[in-house]
Amino acid sequence: MNFHQLHIFYTVSERGSFSAAAQTLHMTQPAVTMQVQALEDYFGTKLFNRSTKKIVLSEAGQTLMPFALRSIQLMRETDLAMSAFTHMLEGRLQLGASLTIGEYVLPRLLGPFGKEYPNISIMMKVMNTTQIMEEINKHQLNFGLIEAPVTHPDMVIEPVMGDELKLIVPAEHPLADQNEVTLEEALRHPFVLRERGSGTRRVMEEQMLAKGLDPAAMTVVMELGSTGAVKSAVEAGLGITMISTSSVKHEVALGLLKIVNISDASFKRQFYAIHLKSTLLPISAVTFLTFLRQHTSEET
Repeated sequence: MNFHQLHIFYTVSERGSFSAAAQTLHMTQPAVTMQVQALEDYFGTKLFNRSTKKIVLSEAGQTLMPFALRSIQLMRETDLAMSAFTHMLEGRLQLGASLTIGEYVLPRLLGPFGKEYPNISIMMKVMNTTQIMEEINKHQLNFGLIEAPVTHPDMVIEPVMGDELKLIVPAEHPLADQNEVTLEEALRHPFVLRERGSGTRRVMEEQMLAKGLDPAAMTVVMELGSTGAVKSAVEAGLGITMISTSSVKHEVALGLLKIVNISDASFKRQFYAIHLKSTLLPISAVTFLTFLRQHTSEET
């Protein structure tokens, strides 16, 4: 018996068939079947009850499953612990990132990561959460970075970075001279917002509801599908907004926009990493996620 066989056994159970497991593991179906049979020979019992329609765990398989899961979790913890010491890694990471993360958060971190790990190349696709999950399922991405937690039976979702939304106003706005305002004071002004359903919009509205304020009562003069478009509209004086501080560093430095603190509300959120439960991330991916956690924690 070895870890590889336990991982294959777990993946067959999770994916529900030998063919689906073979696709996940990038193996041939006969090779998957052979490894499961070897494990069954080792224990001297059948681990799956097979039929023409589906396979299900036998009683012995149900007993083995928690041990297989623990072995996978231990391997993940081992990779995480050792990622701090692996500086000569090579490989290609394929990841998906949602809009704010891909356009504003990761670019400033990729440079330092590349200097520390020059032999790891990164291919990043900027897309929405649904597209990221679809490509992970198809094994076209190693993992994804998303702005809001999701629920999926086949995927692991874990927090990886912190972020905060702030009130952003044009440089000539009446609120620009104030370092701090209340949430109710801010809501008296017209807003330019991201579209409904976006992670940014959801965080803002949830905090308003927690404060007993109705998001529908806001004066929203424009809804736009990208953070860049929102920033341009605010610069033009069309309204104020609530977006990630990561996305306005350049405009604030140039004096085009001003960050105003809200005294009675906090709009903090988490960014999440997502990947298939049945897939062990390569050590290069674990190292990248560890780098993100450490870098953002040092900033805060």
